[in-house]
Amino acid sequence: MTQDLTTEPGTRRENPAPWRPSRTVAVVLAGGTGTRLGLGIPKQLLKIAGKPIIEHTLAVFEAAPEIDEIIVLMASGHVDEARRIVDKAGFRKVTKVIEGGDTRNATTRIALDAVGEGDCNILFHDAVRPLLNGRIVRECVNALWTYSAVDVAIPSADTIIQVDENDCITDIPVRATLRRGQTPQAFRSGTIREAYRRAEGDPNFAATDDCGVVLRYLPETPIKVIDGSDENIKVTHPVDVHLADKLFQLAAAKVPRLADQRAYSEEVAGRTIVVFGGSYGIGHDLTELARRHGAQVFPFSRSSTGTHVERPEDVEAALKTAFDATGRIDHVVVTAGILEKGALAEMDQDTIDRVLQVNFVGPVTVARQALPYLQHTKGQLLLYTSSSYTRGRADYALYSATKAALVNLTQALSDEWAEQGVRVNIINPERTATPMRTKAFGEEPEHTLLAAETVAQASLDVLISDLTGQVIDVRRPPGEAAPLAVPAPAQADRPIDTAPVG
Repeated sequence: MTQDLTTEPGTRRENPAPWRPSRTVAVVLAGGTGTRLGLGIPKQLLKIAGKPIIEHTLAVFEAAPEIDEIIVLMASGHVDEARRIVDKAGFRKVTKVIEGGDTRNATTRIALDAVGEGDCNILFHDAVRPLLNGRIVRECVNALWTYSAVDVAIPSADTIIQVDENDCITDIPVRATLRRGQTPQAFRSGTIREAYRRAEGDPNFAATDDCGVVLRYLPETPIKVIDGSDENIKVTHPVDVHLADKLFQLAAAKVPRLADQRAYSEEVAGRTIVVFGGSYGIGHDLTELARRHGAQVFPFSRSSTGTHVERPEDVEAALKTAFDATGRIDHVVVTAGILEKGALAEMDQDTIDRVLQVNFVGPVTVARQALPYLQHTKGQLLLYTSSSYTRGRADYALYSATKAALVNLTQALSDEWAEQGVRVNIINPERTATPMRTKAFGEEPEHTLLAAETVAQASLDVLISDLTGQVIDVRRPPGEAAPLAVPAPAQADRPIDTAPVG
């Protein structure tokens, strides 16, 4: 075994042989049971952004060119479920899904046995850190050419205090030298094996992380620290679930645009897109954009085609029209919506019914009718929400409530329809310049609003992506026509718009 150390502590080879690993193995540690989250299933099986956490994590290593093989150590009683996730996702690099041990050090020993003999790089990563990025993986593997142990950490933004058994401060370490550890932790196989071999003779041995084992039992082995990321959080407590979900939303907002117009045309040409609410605003701009790239687009609205999204017979007729003309439906988009201002107690019943029917019953009706078509093409349903979905606004109670309901509908349907290969996403634009917004709020400074064309472009990017279950925030790029002053709270709290019903 090629190592930087001999088997005697405190000694080094003067001229160690060059490191020549046969392969690089990512070991995904998925032995947690979700106790602190209060779940009945292991936390790594909890769904975030439409997929189990462990699937997100495995996808990072699957996509990393530096990784040759993936081994999964799964919680007892859930190995078969993990294997089903691997098979369904088509992860080709996963070679083993096996049961982990009762403790962290027992799990690592099982993993080392699973890796087998021979010189290789090994990366140990928590399955419940699904927001790991490729840059960290690459730097870990590259560092192993020079170091035999590598950790990942970020600076501590908080002052760390040390306390005694009475919770009284005994020390305040200098923050500049402190780091918060993350994973992966990477090793030359001989180094981590030797550290655990020596640990076997210690009756008090209990590992919480593998770099700690190297530090304690191979103290003269340098452990290189590379920069982690704030997003690489570990889903441990209930709040972490919400944080991770939002971080995936922010990542989804960065859907890469294609290189040029020709690339879009090659991707979009021949697709059939049905747009409900396609006469004005975002729906109209998306229709025109997709058509320019060669898509067959069928816009429907109350004003132009007499189509009411809340009426099943109208939706059925619209979908049949598009299908009869092209023989397929790849995407169904629902931008239709209405915004009625006013206190709920002062609204008449007709207004209440209209808002609920158009803003919520309509998308539900479209979803039900569209599924058979989208199943055939493995297509996508795209909905629209507003920034008010995160917090209800006075005088927009029904609007905010229906937009929040659409977010939940999106996430639920992405789960329900995953087996059929149908994707469901929802766009959350910043305050946008649309006819509906002008009708509700009057003329506003152009530089304070997002252009409908920008939202249309983001919508097209999402349609041709493989995202599902995502809330995609669309914002103006930093420094682009930003307001000159911070808007008043009433202005900042105004909900954004999709397109009018017509």
